[in-house]
Amino acid sequence: MRLHGKIAVVTGASSGIGAGIAKALGAEGATVVVNYATSKKGADGVVAAIEATGGRAVAIQADMSRSADVVRLFETVKANHGKLDVLVNNAGFAIFEMVADLTEEAFHKQFNVNVLGYFLGIREGLKIFGDKGGSIINISSILSTDPYLASSVYAATKGAVDTMTFALARELGSRGVRVNSILPGHTNTPATDGNFAGALGEKLLAGTPLGRFGEPEDIAPLAVFLASDESNWITGESIRAAGGVRGVGY
Repeated sequence: MRLHGKIAVVTGASSGIGAGIAKALGAEGATVVVNYATSKKGADGVVAAIEATGGRAVAIQADMSRSADVVRLFETVKANHGKLDVLVNNAGFAIFEMVADLTEEAFHKQFNVNVLGYFLGIREGLKIFGDKGGSIINISSILSTDPYLASSVYAATKGAVDTMTFALARELGSRGVRVNSILPGHTNTPATDGNFAGALGEKLLAGTPLGRFGEPEDIAPLAVFLASDESNWITGESIRAAGGVRGVGY
């Protein structure tokens, strides 16, 4: 139980990688706040799964791109738990389209959720980290360094996540707050359902040395490590969890 007594917030945790991380943190003893924007049913299912194995969890709705929602989320965490030890910024939004088809709405939606949402979460989370600091884990993507066709805006948001990770590690180190990012590779989630079908999927799979697509359970153990005291000397790092993919994978 490496996280016994710790309070963790996982944003966008009603499904996919966020759900996998939330369950893994709960299994290691953390009390997990399962944040969701729209899928209460999904978030409640994650809470039930954590509780079924003896863990503690609660679902709280908040749109991470809206400042008022984020303030409410962390005020609720403070009121109910008194502190925060781990923040996993995972809530994300993606639209894959060529730049010729780009709309301002699509651009701002992705940056508001994927970048502003992370900053807002960190801003409010810092207010309730204890004297011993804590761990911030930003979920990025291998597309931040190796974007593929039609991913320019989404990849740009993830590049921003990796840069902010390093910058904030410097800024917050004196407070004992560690900041790292995880770069998942091609991972099976509800959000990617259908994306790996056909010729593209075959190419992506062929470019993955471990010979398969990832699962949320492949990403979660790394988040547990970064949340735990075992990683006390690690900050400002962007760590790939991608099955060995380099480049776009094909």
